[in-house]
Amino acid sequence: MKVTRVSGSPYTPRVPRLDAMLKAFAHAAMADLKLAFFASKRPEAQQALPLLAAKYGNVPEDDADVVVALGGDGAMLDTLRRRFGDSKPVYGMNLGTIGFLMNEYKADGLVQRIDAAERASLTPLKMLAVDIHGAEHRALAINEVSLLRQTAQSARLRIAVDSRVRMDELVCDGIMVATPAGSTAYNLSAHGPILPIGSNMLAMTPISAFRPRRWRGALLRHDARVDIEILAPDRRPVSASADNQEVRDIVRVSVEADHSSRLTLLFDPGHALDERILTEQFGF
Repeated sequence: MKVTRVSGSPYTPRVPRLDAMLKAFAHAAMADLKLAFFASKRPEAQQALPLLAAKYGNVPEDDADVVVALGGDGAMLDTLRRRFGDSKPVYGMNLGTIGFLMNEYKADGLVQRIDAAERASLTPLKMLAVDIHGAEHRALAINEVSLLRQTAQSARLRIAVDSRVRMDELVCDGIMVATPAGSTAYNLSAHGPILPIGSNMLAMTPISAFRPRRWRGALLRHDARVDIEILAPDRRPVSASADNQEVRDIVRVSVEADHSSRLTLLFDPGHALDERILTEQFGF
């Protein structure tokens, strides 16, 4: 290595073509990026799948560095559920309806977009539901765990937080516990609060509360445990859902964050999930 005297620094090493070497290394690393594509059943997603696979390759998800979801938010949720075991990052491109969890669809420059993407880390909720037959049902939810009445009669629920009963009886159509990522979905439609991604909170939101009529829900710590008991489950049956995974005729449900499972989403710079949630708070 040649050493050259430079003004203001008596001995400054000069490394020829360092920038070019770093760029070449980065380009080679991106070229070796292994992608797995998953497409929803929407025609637009199905048409894009073979084009992208031919352009970038398509390996099995277990062998991929990044999984790319094509479709809407449903496709993203389906893809994320398969990542509970390994937490591989998922990059979504919107070929669906709303696409709140997705990036804009573009066929070109995908590897470069993934390389420049910002990361958002999500913690799912774990649900344990017990039905009237005593069977236990376990599921993980990325957006929310929700309880809904199954008949025309309202649900009657008893709510405890961290083993302390907070409400002896809630008469309602249902209730949900939502994550920050899910706070802009069903939770927002039920007039629940929008939670920033880094807030470390959960939103408990009633659905059409009748008694107490003015109860609008509660904000809970991210490590809180919620236990909900269904009163008179034989006459007023209730179902429980972890996102779209439903269990019917339940007698009680426990909900808490599953900190052993971390999910990673990738977003284009300037369109990260925390920015979208903040923008949603100022939307009408």
